[in-house]
Amino acid sequence: MSWLAWLGLAVLVGVIAAVTGIKPKGTRHVAGTRMMGIGRLALFFLLALFAWLAYRARSGG
Repeated sequence: MSWLAWLGLAVLVGVIAAVTGIKPKGTRHVAGTRMMGIGRLALFFLLALFAWLAYRARSGG
């Protein structure tokens, strides 16, 4: 696997952990905080932006 594939895998794991709110034992619970809510909103915005850019690139416009 190339370094880009490893980077993509790390990003995917990070996104899943951020969205689901999983955490290691002994750490503070932050899934319900406003900061995590804003992080999820930013993640959704970036996902929508990349989907739009991919659509525009594919349609040729």
